[in-house]
Amino acid sequence: MKEIARLTGIQMTGARATEILQSLGFAVEKKGADALTVTPPTFRRDIDGKADLVEEIARIHGFDNMPAISLTRPAGRPKPILTPLQVRGRVARRALAGLGYLEAVTWSFLPRVQAEAFGGGDAKLVLDNPIAADLNTMRPSVVANLLTAAQKNADRGNGPAQLFELGPVYLGDGPADQRTAIGGVRVGVPGRHWRAKAAAPDLYDIKADLGALLDSLGQPMSRFQFAAPDRPWLHPGRGAALKLGPKNTVAVFGEVHPGVLKILGVDGPAVAFELFLEDIPAQKGKGGKTKPALDASDLMPLTRDFAFLVSAEKSAQDLVRAIEGADKDFIATVSVFDVYQGQGVPDGQKSIAVEVRIQPKDKTLSDSDIEAISKRIVAAAAKSAGATLRS
Repeated sequence: MKEIARLTGIQMTGARATEILQSLGFAVEKKGADALTVTPPTFRRDIDGKADLVEEIARIHGFDNMPAISLTRPAGRPKPILTPLQVRGRVARRALAGLGYLEAVTWSFLPRVQAEAFGGGDAKLVLDNPIAADLNTMRPSVVANLLTAAQKNADRGNGPAQLFELGPVYLGDGPADQRTAIGGVRVGVPGRHWRAKAAAPDLYDIKADLGALLDSLGQPMSRFQFAAPDRPWLHPGRGAALKLGPKNTVAVFGEVHPGVLKILGVDGPAVAFELFLEDIPAQKGKGGKTKPALDASDLMPLTRDFAFLVSAEKSAQDLVRAIEGADKDFIATVSVFDVYQGQGVPDGQKSIAVEVRIQPKDKTLSDSDIEAISKRIVAAAAKSAGATLRS
């Protein structure tokens, strides 16, 4: 009778179960204190196991008479189904779709000549049995497949294109060399009409898209260091890499090199970005998804412009970070609005002009307060970036 109670929750005696089964033509023989041997009639070919017998007993007993028993809930919080990497991928896909991108799903391999143009093409990543003769190498970047897909759409009159893809890339033949990357491209291709011109995509558009993507992942772009990209498919001087430390390159973006576009057979100019999801630092748990209260001052901010002379090899970001650390209580933002080399600037140096936004907290700043902040800015720039105030 334990099986009847386990499957239906009905507490029933052996005599009652025997009575029901015999009334249905079953031959019942008692075996032990709580066991029955049941032989179904020959016309009941649907009876195959214990569960079928329990169903017959419950049917005659009445399904309405079965007790309603709630399922037991496991103790503690349920474990998450998705991994942190899968959660990031889901958030990233929704963010790019909201920016007007269309998702593409392409092969994880491409022609070797294209892989070499993107810094890959190693002999260890060449397939022995490719599905096609020209798809013989594991891809080092998702951007190559996206550019090819964009051109195929353009050949059919669908353009200009904004495509993205989330998928694996292969930097080597080891397990740790397979990375998960999300990339996006904007390709300007001419329309089919004879007056249509190619819509040239802008570098700052793709930068803004990458910034919005990082914001959706809880990683503002200001957290990263800007550096020259080391990707051969980017145009020199028209792109950047986002880094956390000197070796960890989290993302790259910029204008695609014309030589690479020629190898891929892409007609129009293109800009692209690529983000490695594993390299993004994990967010610290704050006990929920609720955002903190808005910390906004009711006082009007003010701006001050500074022009510094620095070494020609010095990065503007070094100067910006030095100024940001001069007074974290009042300095809200620092932005570069001019870089100049030429007449009036000594050889081997350049002039960087920055706008500093100062935000008062609890009172309006006096002239002496603003002068003190300005002196701290000049001192920090001289100490950390070797900059001197341009007269």
